[in-house]
Formats: sequence, structure tokens, C-alpha cells
Amino acid sequence: MNHLKLPLLSKEQCESMISLLKQAQWIDGRSTAGAQASTGKINEQVEQTSPERIDIQTIVQTAMWNQPAIKSFCLPRKLHRFQISKTSKGGGYESHVDNAYMSSGRSDLSFTVCLSDTNSYAGGSLEVDSISDSIELTLQQGEIVIYPSTTLHRVKTVTSGERIVCVGWIESYVKSEIDRITLFQLDSGARGLLAKHGRSDELDQVFLAYTNLLRSLGT
Repeated sequence: MNHLKLPLLSKEQCESMISLLKQAQWIDGRSTAGAQASTGKINEQVEQTSPERIDIQTIVQTAMWNQPAIKSFCLPRKLHRFQISKTSKGGGYESHVDNAYMSSGRSDLSFTVCLSDTNSYAGGSLEVDSISDSIELTLQQGEIVIYPSTTLHRVKTVTSGERIVCVGWIESYVKSEIDRITLFQLDSGARGLLAKHGRSDELDQVFLAYTNLLRSLGT
């Protein structure tokens, strides 16, 4: 399973958000799940119109747009439907796949940003399936993980404390996961060569090929 995991927010930013959320209005998380997934979803979410959620979306969204690796990996057209989720002891989210189309956009990639101090809760890791196995992802405070929305995934049961995260979706300019990975590898390799050896006529040709390939594969 191809995914990107990296630091996004500082500890200070996360702690400020956690304090802000003490004022927020929380609702049953099942209200935003589809019929098949709702019975296995045990968490709470901040009301979408809440000013606290909107403030946090602004910070997270800005950080994501300013992260070159995210832009290269995702080729994002739109970051959308940001949600703040709180999972307490005994809660979790059983296996499900995200809706392909939401009112806010198409879901090509899903992301989770951990806001909680990882010492403040236990359990609650994100598990994402591939064809033959699954990968368990435990995030540190401030880290983001981005993975294909086409996968079955789940949040394992929280055994103590509270896990608070920001989740959302990305509509990419390139629908195909294989095409996105190929473009990411080409872009990463070219930028690595540029940093190591500097500009060259040959490297100009690589960047030309990348740009025109993106143009032909994009939607």
C-alpha cells in the first residue's frame, strides 16, 4: 500500500487546537457515515459549522498546501471535507471504504492528522489493507498520513484516553494511483538530481517529460 507519512504540525500547534476543541460542540460520528459503515463507527465529531472546526481546517489546509512532498505525492486539485474526530476508550471504526464522491468532491486520497499527544491514549492505530495484507500506522502528534481512498481501512479500538485527529480527503488532478506514484517517483528523482548535481540540459528534458506526462494524465 503506497502512502506518505511525515510531520506536518508542531506540538504547540496541536496543543493549541486541543485546547480550542474544549469549547466545540461534538456530535455522534455515525451521522456522517454511510449505512454500511455507521454501525461500526463509535466516535464523536465536531459539528461541521463549528468555528473551532473551521479554524483548525484553515491551519491544517495551509500546512498541507505548503508541504512540497504532499503536493508531489498527491497532485491535489482540492483538499476537502475536513472533519475533527474524537475516539474515546472502547471506540473505533470497523472496516470501511470511503465514499467515492462526496458533496465536496471526489475522494482519491484520504488523510489523517494526529492532534493528540500519543502518550495521552492507547490503541486507536489506523490500519489500511493492501491486496494481500494490511499495514498498521501509529502517528506521532502532528504527523499526517495520506493513503488511497480506494482501500479498506479501520481505526482499531482505543483502550485508554482519547484519540483526536483531523481527517479529510483529496481530489487529485490524476485519478489513477499507479500514474500518481509514477509521477511522484519521476519528480522526486529529478529534484534529487537537481539538488545533487545542479541544472543540466539533460535534466531539463526530464522535467519537460514530467510536465507533459502530467498534462496528458491529468483530468
